Amino acid sequence: MLFNTIDFAAFFPIVLVLYWFVFNRNLKFQNIFLIGVSYFFYAFWDWRFLGLICLSSIIDYFVGLQLGKVGGNRKYWLCFSLFTNLGLLGFFKYFNFFIDGFKDVFMLFGQQIQGTTLDILLPVGISFYTFQTLSYTIDVYRSKIEPTKDVLSFFAFVSFFPQLVAGPIERASNLLPQFQIPRQFNYERSVDGLRLILLGLFQKMVIADNCAKAVNNVFDNYESYNGSTLFFGAVFFAFQIYGDFSGYSNIAIGTSRLLGFNLMQNFNSPYLSRNLGEFWRRWHISLSTWFRDYVYIPLGGNKVSKPKWIRNIFVVFLISGFWHGANWTFVVWGMMHAVFFLPLILFGRNEKGSLIADQGKYFPSIKTIMQIGVTFLTVVMAWVFFRVENMSQAYGYFEVLFSESLFMSPQISKGMVLFLFVYMIFEWHQREKKHLFDFDFIPLKSVRYILYYALIFIIFYFAGETQPFIYFQF
Repeated sequence: MLFNTIDFAAFFPIVLVLYWFVFNRNLKFQNIFLIGVSYFFYAFWDWRFLGLICLSSIIDYFVGLQLGKVGGNRKYWLCFSLFTNLGLLGFFKYFNFFIDGFKDVFMLFGQQIQGTTLDILLPVGISFYTFQTLSYTIDVYRSKIEPTKDVLSFFAFVSFFPQLVAGPIERASNLLPQFQIPRQFNYERSVDGLRLILLGLFQKMVIADNCAKAVNNVFDNYESYNGSTLFFGAVFFAFQIYGDFSGYSNIAIGTSRLLGFNLMQNFNSPYLSRNLGEFWRRWHISLSTWFRDYVYIPLGGNKVSKPKWIRNIFVVFLISGFWHGANWTFVVWGMMHAVFFLPLILFGRNEKGSLIADQGKYFPSIKTIMQIGVTFLTVVMAWVFFRVENMSQAYGYFEVLFSESLFMSPQISKGMVLFLFVYMIFEWHQREKKHLFDFDFIPLKSVRYILYYALIFIIFYFAGETQPFIYFQF
């Protein structure tokens, strides 16, 4: 079930009414209700894969109980959780990739072997809820959290429908306790949730879906266009994937607030980043912090020698690329980010600092504009590998892109370029607010309501042709 459909528009209000007016007096019944509607939400896509969510929930619930016991082979139980969850993820997502790769290796030595690939349908959201349950067992193993004995809360935590299929990837330390205490309706939080839903729909339907039409046309027919058109095709894809994924995350966070839950922020104006390190502190925050805490830091992080530090960076980006899909294009995308990250390490420029550039200033400095521009172009070039279907298409795309035709007039919608430019100015203006549609700085309530109704009109009037959410395939 997609957030931007009539189905969800009918489903969610019914859930809200039953949640707050029928099941609100009993926490246990409220959690049972959430599990039921979450399973229905997921089954709307394909009911056959509900068994995988149940299996992951059962395994990690009982593994958590075993890890909480004094003594015993705790490492065995952690390995059992890792093997089972990653085994399921590996089978559904990477089985054919490894079979094909295995055959290719033998072909290099002049040998042909028979390897059977399977017609496997990737369960939507498996990469997200797998990492979410793994974070629970790892944190229990590390004694960072106590294992829960409340099976209903745990099942609701794993299957919570707003963020089930595309995140944010929540930590048990943040989300699980929220299922174990009574929720109270909060007007201010609910109003802000509605704003986030409006923002998410705007990003998805107006930005992402309109960009998608141009992106699909350019990438499907790149041989027919000049280099400048291919450049703007890559730029449009950068905004498509941002509007698509950030839009989903904002709707997920907004719907969760209407249900009395707080989810972590997943995007923070990533295209205002001044270097690649800052970009990864702003982009898909729940995944980048997951890799930081469960891969990067255990490898030693930056508390090791510089060669090992560089190794750690490459390992994280390699796994990050591979997490996104069973295709060499994603691996190259990850490796490109690792390579682009190297100057920050070698020259000691990976300091965190403030994420708010030119704080308190209305206009950016020339230096900030240059830094944002270089970072954005770097990310855009890497996005090409994320969008193409194979390495051959990537080679062909860049061959045309960097030809002499790069300096010819692009065959694109000038109106779309102007719209995206205005949108980025708006992001810059709102960079110190809670989120883009936080208009509380406007003193007159009537003016704020006019803005929100205008945005609703824009969404309905300027929405592009409905496209599936990109991250559903991961």
